[in-house]
Amino acid sequence: MALSLPNLISIVRLLLVPLIVSLMLGQDYGLAFAVFVIAGISDAIDGFIAKRFNMQTVLGSYLDPVADKALLVCVYVTLGVQGHMAQLLVTMVVARDFLIIGAVILSYVVGHMLAIAPFMLSKLNTVLQIMLAGAMLAMLGFYPAARDDLYWAQWVVGVTTVLSGLAYFLAWFASISAWDRESRQSPG
Repeated sequence: MALSLPNLISIVRLLLVPLIVSLMLGQDYGLAFAVFVIAGISDAIDGFIAKRFNMQTVLGSYLDPVADKALLVCVYVTLGVQGHMAQLLVTMVVARDFLIIGAVILSYVVGHMLAIAPFMLSKLNTVLQIMLAGAMLAMLGFYPAARDDLYWAQWVVGVTTVLSGLAYFLAWFASISAWDRESRQSPG
């Protein structure tokens, strides 16, 4: 089975994650920022190709968000460990993603096919998380003294992270509760 071009691009983006983390650990933030931008552009390109040329696949529907989450979580954790990002924010970003993944896995294990579309707030949160990570890498690489200028941006990302996580949890809880009620009422 040959991989589609969008899936191949997602795999390359996933492979860029350890490179970015390595560059960050070596404090080469300017180059880490450049590779982060390349990863972001690759995300837009694979999505465009998949939709435009009808190359959407089931594998791609999982691979693309995994690559995106791996990139963001690894960058946030590395920035947090290095003391450049508020640890509370890093914890919220990672916890939100783990809770969403956990809810999907739990739903699958109990036999409930979960279908929750991304919320506008969640899309906004992802954009803000990407912008903050990119801005932090750029500042560390090119304007290290300005790092504290992103203090309020971290608060904004924290608030949208909590709100979008809560929205996902409430949607999941409503979905799993309705499924549970239906499964108890169905003759078995």
